Amino acid sequence: MGTSGWVYPPWRGEFYPKGLAHRRELEYLSGQLRSVELNGSFYSLQRPTSYQSWFAQTPDDFVFSVKGPRFITHMKKLRDADTLLANFFASGVLALGAKLGPVLWQLPPTMRYDPAVLVEFFAALPRDTETAAALAAKHDERLDGRAWTSTDARRPVRYALEVRHPSFQVDAFPELLAEHDIACVVADSAGTWPYFEQTTASDLVYLRLHGDAELYTSGYTAEALQRWADKIRGWRRGHEVYVYFDNDVKVRAPADAMALADLLGVGRQRSGTG
Repeated sequence: MGTSGWVYPPWRGEFYPKGLAHRRELEYLSGQLRSVELNGSFYSLQRPTSYQSWFAQTPDDFVFSVKGPRFITHMKKLRDADTLLANFFASGVLALGAKLGPVLWQLPPTMRYDPAVLVEFFAALPRDTETAAALAAKHDERLDGRAWTSTDARRPVRYALEVRHPSFQVDAFPELLAEHDIACVVADSAGTWPYFEQTTASDLVYLRLHGDAELYTSGYTAEALQRWADKIRGWRRGHEVYVYFDNDVKVRAPADAMALADLLGVGRQRSGTG
């Protein structure tokens, strides 16, 4: 349970205590929640030193989901991705070690359902950290001198796909994801994008809650959170469930995430300072 990102100026003095140093915001968030969706990796390749720092700032049981680069999803539309995937994994993702959670791929609203493109992309994805490290070693010259190409242990690497074009609303799409063991993101978007509830991965369910009344803005009522809690309890029978609130405009995401975590009995033991 967590939020999509953590660097939001409006959270300062609201969720984050007044006077908290900006460099300690992740540390503070990780004391309130158990996970975060790392979205800086969507906008640009990060550096191994950043991933090492994020690892060091968080408790042992904290987990990062990592958002795949928009250059792959939005510019290349998943095509010709082998070297781009090598660069992504070489940028430091594997430095998260045991704190690496699922990798999220968010497709643009203009990208239509094309099973051939999806199948080729899925085939290129490394499914464990050793394979990811071997792929990372094939990075291009842009990562020379700043690549991370090793792993401390062999662990599975799992993936979730969020789609935003209505052409994906066909029975063949979740069937294709199930065939390739990719989670179909359950995206609550105030009716803006397609909505799926199928469990298409063998052990993973991935939710992104963008706002149920107004995209990115509206908070979730107690009744709405209870409905999500009931759904999540069902999914947790046989699956790990990752839930990220993306309704950050009005500083609702952290409060909603903590409230839902408490409903499910997975909240942090918090003091009265936050």
